[in-house]
Amino acid sequence: MDRSTTDVAFTPAVKAQQQHWGSRRGYAALESRGGWPADIDAGLTEFIEARDSFFLATASADGQPYMQHRGGAPGFLRVVGPRTLAFADYRGNKQFISVGNLSENPRAMIFLIDYVEQQRVKIWGKARVVEDAAQVAKLLRAGDPKADRAIVFEVEAWDVNCPQHIPAMVPVKR
Repeated sequence: MDRSTTDVAFTPAVKAQQQHWGSRRGYAALESRGGWPADIDAGLTEFIEARDSFFLATASADGQPYMQHRGGAPGFLRVVGPRTLAFADYRGNKQFISVGNLSENPRAMIFLIDYVEQQRVKIWGKARVVEDAAQVAKLLRAGDPKADRAIVFEVEAWDVNCPQHIPAMVPVKR
C-alpha cells in the first residue's frame, strides 16, 4: 500500500481509536485519495504570510514534547519553496529547547490560527536549524540583523482544521 500524507498523524494506535469511535471509514476514504496536501498552494501561502504568530511543536529524542509560540510582523513565517517554510530564530530566553530538540529529532509541527476569521491550519514536517549568515540572509530575503539563525521547515502534510471551538477574538492595536 502506498504511503498517505495522513501517516504523519494516523499511526496504528490512532487508526484503532478512529475505528473504535466510528470515524475510521471517512479517514480511510481520505487516505485512498492520497491524504492531505503536502504542496503549499496559493491559499495556504496567503494564510501563512498574513499571520503574525504561530506555535512550533518539537520533541526531544526520547519524545518529550515542547510547544513554543513564535511571533513577528505578518510575513515573518515565509514560504520559500513548494514544500518549504523558513523563519528567523532569536536568542529569546536562552533556554534553546526547540533548537536542542531539533538537533536530535527533526520531527516538528506548526500550528497557525486566525482568531478573527476562526481558521486554523496544522502543518507536519521536519525542521532544521541554519546558522550560516549567508544562508540565513537568503532564506529571510535580505535577512534580519537580529536573527541568530533561521529554522527551515520541510512540509510533509498540512490540514485545515474545522472552525469549531475557535473563540472569535479581535486583536487589540497597541
